[in-house]
Amino acid sequence: MFKLTARRALIVYINGNRVIRTLRHYGMVRYVSRRMHYVVLYVDQDQVTAVTDRLKKLRAVRRVEQSYRPDLDPTLTDLEMTGIYKLHDEDDKE
Repeated sequence: MFKLTARRALIVYINGNRVIRTLRHYGMVRYVSRRMHYVVLYVDQDQVTAVTDRLKKLRAVRRVEQSYRPDLDPTLTDLEMTGIYKLHDEDDKE
């Protein structure tokens, strides 16, 4: 049976492109920006802190950030956050 594992994206800012091959040992590389010098790396949720600590020790890595996408509420809309969009008379006519 197929079981989904919880994963988290890590954004790894690098000094040079030579370290990209090394990053494959730490997780699954999903995107590489050679011009902006960052890599999007997917890691299992339970290994995020251990992998982040190991990545920060590499000389070619400037910084590591976690993706906040799993922490966001998917049901939240802009109406609930800011309230700047208000219904007008035209919107009520359906």
